[in-house]
Amino acid sequence: MAFASLFTLLDDVTTVLDDVAAMTKVAAKKTAGIVGDDLAVNANQLTGISAKRELPVIWEVTKGSFKNKAVIIPAALLISYFFPILITILLMIGGAYLSFEGMEKVIHHVKGRREAHQLEPNVENHSLGKTHTETAVDSTKDERTKINGAIRTDFILSAEIIIIAMGVVATMSILPKTMVMIAIGVGITVLVYGFVSLIIKLDDIGLWLMQKESRYYKKIGRGMIAFMPHLMRGLAIIGAIAMFLVGGGIFTHNWPWLHGLIASLSIDSTFLTMLIDLFLGMLVGMVVYLLVLPFMNLKRAEPSRLTLEQ
Repeated sequence: MAFASLFTLLDDVTTVLDDVAAMTKVAAKKTAGIVGDDLAVNANQLTGISAKRELPVIWEVTKGSFKNKAVIIPAALLISYFFPILITILLMIGGAYLSFEGMEKVIHHVKGRREAHQLEPNVENHSLGKTHTETAVDSTKDERTKINGAIRTDFILSAEIIIIAMGVVATMSILPKTMVMIAIGVGITVLVYGFVSLIIKLDDIGLWLMQKESRYYKKIGRGMIAFMPHLMRGLAIIGAIAMFLVGGGIFTHNWPWLHGLIASLSIDSTFLTMLIDLFLGMLVGMVVYLLVLPFMNLKRAEPSRLTLEQ
């Protein structure tokens, strides 16, 4: 009797694990687009770090991503059970933030190119006047800013991924549902930041290949190093577009009247749907940017005011 009960239990466990594996695959397919955006955004967020600090910084962000999942998964399970409407509200707030981040990057890039020639002599003289300690402090602050920014962005993208995955497993009982969520969370984090590490270290791999005796390896290494600046610029563009697409997509899918309007247009083209998401993301980003701009200017003016008073 005991053996029969044991085999029944093992059969139940096997069935649950099979269900978890099957639903994890389905959820992974559903979230593939967001994961691609997540990869582009995070690779873009972590560019511009010194070579020696690249992997430590990525590891810090990876740990932050795991912490995000540890908060998001239980919270999403609880909210979906007690306050399902709150998930939509939180997603739209996150979408607005992502759109704002994308617009801020675009405006910063446009302003930077316009002012680069004027500021170059001043920046050079200012840098020459700094001590080694001051430069190190600035570098540390910039690194911490990048880490915090990447973790914040990861939180929003992770929430979007988890919510989409939760929609796939909505009919499952709590234990298999939780197991699928954990599998998706861990798998996506490892996948995304593994690829980010590879992208960030491509130039080092190129240098390593150039040190080989084989002319074939040297040629590949030179090609990789020459390709890196184009890849980084491409990731910056793709990352900004991905922010608009995800942000706009959150609004088009979760704003009932807008979703109904788009559905009534009978748009079968995926490309046109993406254009609508992109345009809406840019529009939301610009609106939020204009609303936040006075506070940003006030924050920038505060250090200058304190300096003048001193």
